[in-house]
Amino acid sequence: MFRLEYPGQSLIRELQSLLFPSDPYRSFLEGVRAQHSLDLFDLAILIPYFIILGILAIYGLHRYQLVYLYFRNRDRKPQLKQTLTKLPVVTVQLPIYNELFVVERLIESVTKLDYPLDLLEIQVLDDSNDETRFLAQQCVERFRQAGFDIHYLHRQDRQGYKAGALEAGLKVAKGEFVAIFDADFVPEPTFLRKTIHYFAEPKVGMVQTRWGHINSEYSLLTRTEAMILDGHFVMEHGGRHRSGLFFNFNGTAGIWRRGAIENAGGWQHDTLTEDTDLSYRAQLQGWKFIYLPDVVCPAELPVEMNAFKSQQFRWAKGLVQTGIKLLPTIFRSRLPLRVKIEAAFHFSANCSYPLMVMFSLIFLPAMIVRFYQGWFQMLYIDLPLFMLATMSVSSFYALSQRELDASGWVQKVKYLPFLLSVGIGLSVSNSLAVLEALVGRKTAFRRTPKHCIASTGDGLAAKRKYRGKMGFTPFMELALGLYFAFTVYFAWSSGNYFTLPFLMLFLVGYVFTGFMSLFQAPLARFLDARRTPLLPKTAS
Repeated sequence: MFRLEYPGQSLIRELQSLLFPSDPYRSFLEGVRAQHSLDLFDLAILIPYFIILGILAIYGLHRYQLVYLYFRNRDRKPQLKQTLTKLPVVTVQLPIYNELFVVERLIESVTKLDYPLDLLEIQVLDDSNDETRFLAQQCVERFRQAGFDIHYLHRQDRQGYKAGALEAGLKVAKGEFVAIFDADFVPEPTFLRKTIHYFAEPKVGMVQTRWGHINSEYSLLTRTEAMILDGHFVMEHGGRHRSGLFFNFNGTAGIWRRGAIENAGGWQHDTLTEDTDLSYRAQLQGWKFIYLPDVVCPAELPVEMNAFKSQQFRWAKGLVQTGIKLLPTIFRSRLPLRVKIEAAFHFSANCSYPLMVMFSLIFLPAMIVRFYQGWFQMLYIDLPLFMLATMSVSSFYALSQRELDASGWVQKVKYLPFLLSVGIGLSVSNSLAVLEALVGRKTAFRRTPKHCIASTGDGLAAKRKYRGKMGFTPFMELALGLYFAFTVYFAWSSGNYFTLPFLMLFLVGYVFTGFMSLFQAPLARFLDARRTPLLPKTAS
């Protein structure tokens, strides 16, 4: 039976006891808890608390489902049943925008593809407005003189951004098939040989390969990014593809049948994830997609926190935009129900970020209220929901590492707590991305800066040209970090020890993300100066 007190009485009483402790503090808490019953303010806290925690737990269950689908179908790897009797003409498209540090590496790697020169066309689709234009033109001209069918196409207005560049290139392309590589990728020479023959099956519209990582050992951040991407490519792509669900082209490191692009309506630029948009439209038209996890295309991971956040922001916003655009069509179609449900989870997964921010704000008052209601309720109700929401993520990424490296995956598991923290730290920036998509706010396509950094010996400070913009989110992240520092103190002082591991994930995530967004650049300059002392000035 509830006894109604004035709203928030229990919360105010507890905060007073914490800020102005009296003797004996422990007996005071226990005495209040013994007399406590729910008031209106408690209900206003607990109802959204359990709604948010329940939704996050549902998305956690979905991760478990993807893991289940992967292992249930792990032996259903794509098999090459037949080969093309005659190799077709392939156009390789390289969309770039202000990629001064990596454009030469990209073009040179594509010219090393093991494919007949008379069947290979290369398009450098350059929307740059800096020195990249001149460097790219010089590189293209050098390989043209060496006998390559390579073309430099430059646009002035960037209409449609990457999607617009790809569409413009497709209009003049010679190839029946189109391979696409972003500026940070370095395809292996065997890439086309390993992928093109899957198109011997006439309904195959796209072949996607797995991303590798050139610089995963550069820093703690890049190690975490590598694990996040590995989870996506192993469990998500693997589980969806092998169980007959829709999955998406990742914008690069894949090859399309030109007819599938045109049949699906071509490249469209009304979302920030034009690759996912085209993928679902093509599969709705009946085109078959193939994912090849054993074909790896190396790429450079963002080494700057702000660049990483910009990348995640674009992906989060773009997926929600694509869901708003395509989910009505998907649910009206005659697709199996399980395909429709998985598409809904895929497009809405990033909505967990605003929920995470809301959960962060409500956690402290909810913990105070739950403390008074007894440990057994927290142990049997809250803890299982916490485990579903967080441990599913841990198992998801741990198992993906085991699939990739059966002997060395244990060494990478130690980074899982930090991976969880980084995911929490991204929630502020990605929440803004989701909200912008939901309200229909249009923004420019912000590409991820690349620096051609492969090892710890490569200095970041010297490559300031494309530094990511930090915006105002780091201050919100640090504010939440301070909030959780207080929450950790409260949990410790009140003996609520079992919540401390969860609270530390939030504290570390918000503080690390905010601190690195603000101070990574000056810190890099300081470390580079320590590694490379200034040369003495010479007399003029």
